[in-house]
This record gives sequence, structure tokens and C-alpha cells, in this order.
Amino acid sequence: MVQGASTATPNSGFLSGATSGQSKTTNGRMLSNVGVVQQTPWGGSYSVGWDSVRSTTTNVFSSFSPQLQSSLSIDIRQPLLRNFAIDNLRQQVILSEKDRESADFQLQQTIATTTRAVRNAYFDLAYANASLAVQQQSLDLANESLRETNSRIQIGTTPPIDAVEAQAEVAARQESVIVAQAQIETAEDNLRTLVFNPSAPDFWTTRIVPTELPAFQPGIVDVDRAVRNALQMRTDLLQARKSLESADINIKYFRNQALPDVTATFDYGLTGLGGTPVARTNSFGIPVVVPTGTPRNFASVLGDLFGNQYPNWTLGLNISYPLGHSQQEANLARAQLQTTQAETQLKNAELQVVTQVRNVARQLTTSQKLVDSTRASRDLAEQRLDAEQKKLAAGTSTNFLVFQAQRDLAQARNDELNAILSYNRAQIDFETVQVAPVAGSSTTTVATVTAGNVGTGAGTNVTATSTAATTGAAAATRTTGGATGATGGTQ
Repeated sequence: MVQGASTATPNSGFLSGATSGQSKTTNGRMLSNVGVVQQTPWGGSYSVGWDSVRSTTTNVFSSFSPQLQSSLSIDIRQPLLRNFAIDNLRQQVILSEKDRESADFQLQQTIATTTRAVRNAYFDLAYANASLAVQQQSLDLANESLRETNSRIQIGTTPPIDAVEAQAEVAARQESVIVAQAQIETAEDNLRTLVFNPSAPDFWTTRIVPTELPAFQPGIVDVDRAVRNALQMRTDLLQARKSLESADINIKYFRNQALPDVTATFDYGLTGLGGTPVARTNSFGIPVVVPTGTPRNFASVLGDLFGNQYPNWTLGLNISYPLGHSQQEANLARAQLQTTQAETQLKNAELQVVTQVRNVARQLTTSQKLVDSTRASRDLAEQRLDAEQKKLAAGTSTNFLVFQAQRDLAQARNDELNAILSYNRAQIDFETVQVAPVAGSSTTTVATVTAGNVGTGAGTNVTATSTAATTGAAAATRTTGGATGATGGTQ
């Protein structure tokens, strides 16, 4: 800092410093200083300051005008008990670091859960496309049966009433196709809300065509390894441990604050003085002594300063301790209670994590077995339909039995698709549960659509299922234009 000042003081008497005949005393002052204050890692502080002053005056009691003065000061304050290991500033810095790390874990959790939702929505759409293909195949079979029935009616081997039954079956399966198409649009909307920008002009018109159908890739479910991974990497456990670490920091701080306040202080200063000696008249009748010294410039003043010509120092020890119970002791007791609660909550969270991992692993194993079971059922349904068609051609079966076999095959194919989808979603959950909590079931719902029983009245049977999410990442292709449906069955 640089500062200049000038003052004029009225002459109030001979002790005011004014010379004979003067009505005032004038003073001029130019000040410059610089200083540094720094905290130490042990709770203390030190400051270094340098001052330089050039002053002029008409005061008869001043020996120099102009007068040059420079000083250097060093002040050190160091706590020895309270605030030595930790103080409020360091406590807040550490707690802020813990909060930042906890926020990072929360971000990881959000990424994991969002990824899970996107993967589930993708496979829901892929399943809906595959289900439409199954319904279309079932409709094609019904149309083929209608054509064969009409042919048999024309040659007189089948009564005309059989055509009504075949037409009703075709109509029922057309309903199933319509419902399956609506299911695709619903699944497509669910996925686009997760991956596309709602403000884009083509948000609702862009079509999503899955490039990967739900696949069944069974593997070994290592529950013990998954539990170990979850206990080490689960974001909710990591956040709980950070909370426990923060509670430990509070205990350390409040325990330190309960100690006596013992602070060592050390002050050291250097001074240099110079200028131009002056002789002034006075009002006392004392003879004026003419100075014989030579003027001392600023370099001489600095020489005295750094030559340690006029040192002064002070060493002190301040001790204080409150009598009776203090607020620090109450804070310490509260922090210890909070730590105990945090430890209990962490143990409960670890138990819940292990339970959740085991449940998801059990779901994955069950889904894997269901895929094998539904595949066997689908294979048997195909064999039964083939047998009924051959028997119908030989005249030993009826359209009703053939249509029933077709409906059973469509249902078996849908069951297989749904089992594969459930397995993939369980696989996604198994991967996610080791990193982040998996809350409840998936938000998406898949519909299994089959034609109704024509023999007892045409209709549509819609079975809605919702299972926990699971499976690998998948890709999607965006196309703009009309709806696009995926075709093909499962292998």
C-alpha cells in the first residue's frame, strides 16, 4: 500500500512544537508498506510486514526533516494443543472433499441406473418387434388354413361352415397383430424419451429400428464374486462410508476443541532511522545546537535495518482453559453418537446389498432355466402343429384342432421370447446391482398377445408382464419415415 498525507496543526502553546512566530505546525507523510500473511499446516500463522515512511515537519522537537524510517516485522502464532492437529478451516476443507467424493459416487449411480433403463427399454423394443413377427407368422398360418379350407369346400370334402371358423380365426389373429404393432410404438416412445433430445424437431417422427434382438447367452452366475464386488463398488455403500468418514472428522475436531488453548507467540522486529538533521529556533530561549551529523539517505536506513542494528523481539505463551462443562464437550458427545448411528446404518446397508445381490442372482438363474423350459415347449408345439396338419390332410383331424395347435405355437413362441427378454433383463440387473441399487422392477411393460379361442368365441388375450431389468448393451438404428417392424423368430 502507498499512502500520502499532509496536516496542519494550530499553535496552541510552546509545547505544540511550533517555532517562535509560527501560528501552526505542518507535517507531511508518505507511507508505503507490504505484508504477507500465511497459514501453516499445523494450525498456526505467520506474517511478515515491511513499512517505509518519509515525513517532513516544522516541529522543533523533530531532529530530521525530511525523516526516513523503515521497519521489518515478523509475527508467528502457533497453537500447541487446541487447533494444532485440526482446526475449523481444515475440518471444513476435509468435509468439502468428502462431499465432493460423495457427489461423484452419486453421479456414478445415476449413470448406472440410467444405462440400465436405456438397455431395458431397448430390449423391450426389440422384444416387441420379435413378438410382432410371431403374430404375423400366426396370421400367415391362419390365412394358409383359410385357403386350404376353401379349396376343400370347392371339391366337396369339407362343409362350408368350416370357412366361417377359419375366417373368424384370421380376424382374431389380425387383432393380435394390431395390438403387437401398438406395443412397438409404446416401447419406441419409452426408448426415445431416454436417448433423444425432446427439443429436436424430429423427436416424435424418428423411428428406432433395433439392430440386435434379445439373445440368450447363458453363463455361470458367480454369486460370491458378485457380493464381493458389490461390497467394494456399490455407490450407496461408498456414500455411506464417506458419511462415516465425515463423522470421524467431526469427532477428531470436537475432541481437539475440548483441549486447553495453548498458543506460542513470537514477534521479531527491525528498525532503521535516518534523514536530514535540522536546527530550529524555539520559544524556550535555549541556544540552538547546530547538527554536525551528515544526512542519512534511504540506503543508510536500509543498511541499519538489514544489518540488525536495532532488533527487538517478544516471546510469549498464552494458556486458557474453560472451567466446568463446555460447548466443545457437548459437540463431541453429539458427534460420537452420530458416528455410532452411521456405523449401524452402514452395517444394515451392507446386509441389504448382499441380500439384493443374492436375490438378483437367483432371478438370473431362474430366468436361465425358464428359457430352456420354454424352448422345449415351443419345440413340442411345433411338432404338435405339424402332426395336426398331417392328420387334417389325412382326414383324421379338424380345423378346430389345427387352429388350437397354431394358437399354442404362437403362445409358446411368445413365452420363449419373454423368457429370453426376462433373462437379458435379469443379466442387466445382475451387472447393475454390483455398482448401484436396483430399485424394484423395470418401469417398462411388455405385452404377450395371442389370438383367442375361436371355438368358444373369437377374441384377443393380452397378458402383461413386468420383470426386473437385465442385459448387455445394444445398438439401435434411427430411421425417419414410416414404421419399421423387425421380423424373424428366436433360435
